[in-house]
Amino acid sequence: AGRMSHRKFSAPRHGHLGFMPKKRSKRHRGKCKSFPKDDPKKPVHLTAFLGFKAGMTHIVREVNRPGSKVNKKEIVEAVTVIETPPMVVVGVTGYIETPRGLRTLGTIWAEHLSEECRRRFYKNWYQSKRKAFTKYAKKWQDDDGKKVIERDFKKLAKYCKVIRVLCHTQMKLLNGRQKKAHLMEIQLNGGTMEEKVNWAREHLEKQVPINNVFNQDEMLDVIGVTKGKGFKGVTSRWHTKKLPRKTHKGLRKVACIGAWHPARVGFGVPRAGQKGYHHRTELNKKVYRIGQGIHTKDGKVIKNNASTEYDITDKSITPMGGFPHYGEVRNDFVMVKGCVVGPKKRVLTLRKSLMVHTKRVASEEIKLKFIDTSSKFGHGRFQTHEEKKNFMGPLKKDREVQA
Repeated sequence: AGRMSHRKFSAPRHGHLGFMPKKRSKRHRGKCKSFPKDDPKKPVHLTAFLGFKAGMTHIVREVNRPGSKVNKKEIVEAVTVIETPPMVVVGVTGYIETPRGLRTLGTIWAEHLSEECRRRFYKNWYQSKRKAFTKYAKKWQDDDGKKVIERDFKKLAKYCKVIRVLCHTQMKLLNGRQKKAHLMEIQLNGGTMEEKVNWAREHLEKQVPINNVFNQDEMLDVIGVTKGKGFKGVTSRWHTKKLPRKTHKGLRKVACIGAWHPARVGFGVPRAGQKGYHHRTELNKKVYRIGQGIHTKDGKVIKNNASTEYDITDKSITPMGGFPHYGEVRNDFVMVKGCVVGPKKRVLTLRKSLMVHTKRVASEEIKLKFIDTSSKFGHGRFQTHEEKKNFMGPLKKDREVQA
């Protein structure tokens, strides 16, 4: 079929077979299946972080891309806000190389684990005896135990090829319902093994903020579980063609589910089933801003994390009326270009990019002119409550308060 071809002869299949089987994800938290390549010349740093999807807004910025049509022009872009409260380091684990891949050599936990971290070790916290790590913590108190821990640290530094730290999120800083922390291993890159182990040891029980991990204008990968859609038919799940209108017994179907022989249905034939809640990794999300949470400095509350050089209004990133289905963002956050997987409140794994970026778009410097904070619940007209008050004048409810 070299010349004008008929669709009958050249229809690419619908849906990628690489993402089979399309079933619900085993894990709720995105898993880093690989970490960036280690470079001992760099200083010791973390390669991933956990955050929570808050919602989307838009920004205005001037493009700096010589030769492009939009160069030096202002454009409006959609961005996602991911809330990233500092994570707490609670352990170190080391891996040695074997012919069959990496193997854990040993794990060392911190002396004090917070309640939210210990909740992770139980399915039912309120009925449990809550004894997790009570005996392990005694190691840190007596001299024999200290010797064992010292020996374990030396062992990690001497034999391991990969050092990862165990970090957990701080759920109490979020205004969510969940109290159980998300615990994950994050690889340490840069420096020698000894430096890595020392870094981990110094940071045990300490908080690590997001700006120690990612920088402005960096590219990062987002790993997470997509929004669940339940049981769907083939038209929605595989985007197959709908049958003609006059079809008997429904038209959102696949007409032929395979030849007579082999006398069974092949695995690649689109069928109805689960759609969404799949584990996905999305590469190259550009960081537009790493914002500091609402904090107090010199007795003043600083909340201007959505103002820019051009728009100096004192406003925080939370839009008027809060992010729908989420609430307020009071902690540090990452603003990335475009969308990310999952619904609001979903825990997302942000990972440093695996590639060395050479493209100009990747290294472009982002200067935001304006961040939209109008209400995302309806047609927001005002950026701040002050602006609304000035425009509307005194309202009936204000009068009632005065009376």
